[in-house]
Amino acid sequence: MIRAAVVGCGLIGGKRARSAPGVEIVSCCDVDVERAAALARNIPGAESSTDWQSTVRRSDIDLVFVATVHDMLAPIATEAAAAGKHVLIEKPGARTKGELRPLREAASRTGALVRVGFNHRYHRAFRKAREIFDSGALGKMMYVRGRYGHGGRIGYEKEWRAQPEKSGGGELVDQGMHLIDLARWFLGDFPEAQGMIGTYFWDMPVEDNAFLLLRTTGGQVAFLHATWTEWKNLFSFEICGRLGKLEITGLGGSYGVERLAFYHMLPEMGPPETTIWEYPTADDSWQAEAADFVEDIRLNRQPSAGIPEAEAALGIVETVYRGARSDHHQ
Repeated sequence: MIRAAVVGCGLIGGKRARSAPGVEIVSCCDVDVERAAALARNIPGAESSTDWQSTVRRSDIDLVFVATVHDMLAPIATEAAAAGKHVLIEKPGARTKGELRPLREAASRTGALVRVGFNHRYHRAFRKAREIFDSGALGKMMYVRGRYGHGGRIGYEKEWRAQPEKSGGGELVDQGMHLIDLARWFLGDFPEAQGMIGTYFWDMPVEDNAFLLLRTTGGQVAFLHATWTEWKNLFSFEICGRLGKLEITGLGGSYGVERLAFYHMLPEMGPPETTIWEYPTADDSWQAEAADFVEDIRLNRQPSAGIPEAEAALGIVETVYRGARSDHHQ
């Protein structure tokens, strides 16, 4: 049995603690003593702590889940990896690509495995979509198109996500990271990245909308929009090849029922042959991702998605932010 600590006991840390098959949670750590204690009370045998440095160095811990505010993700994960602990760190993994370098070096030095929590890859619709994609049924890839957004909530402009020193940015480094990762998962690297950001509604120093246009060396394009001004929560992701198209909509809950449609082009063209899968059951992506990481650890294999995937996605984010700053100063 793998023994683990959770550092950051908010919503996502709680999900990690409850969604880790084959893992025994022995410590819940948070700067808020009550939040740490509340999570520990729901896990038999777990202790609570406010000292993350001593927690990640505990000799009886093999794995650390890091689910904190963005500015602390990389420092905590780096300390854990330096102590030889495997780490599952929430996306974006850091505020900048550069903040991941010490983590990569520590993991390389100790042999610790690091997975970055791009859990959308593990939604049922995406697992099925990947299976169809890998079969070659879509033919040569052309483009992907993705939209992801919610509308925030009262007081959103006062939360930590609106504070660039803590978050590293706005919606682009938040939900935009999932869209970038999914686009890379299907199309590969994007050496060309352009984008525009805007703050249209929320009174905050970070963007509430991001629009991206990315291109591979082979000419395939990803057109992505991440937004905090989507008054009805939305998720839509389309993967288009010469022979067919996959369309994933919904993520469950307020985003609507998770659904995958496969539109298979017929030789005579016209209306495609259409197959639809719906997944009304509870989201199991957290469990599936954690189970995959447990298997990574068992086999001593490098996780996917790991540090390289986070570095690539953050590199695109930084390119867009640099362009936005340059446009602003012209």
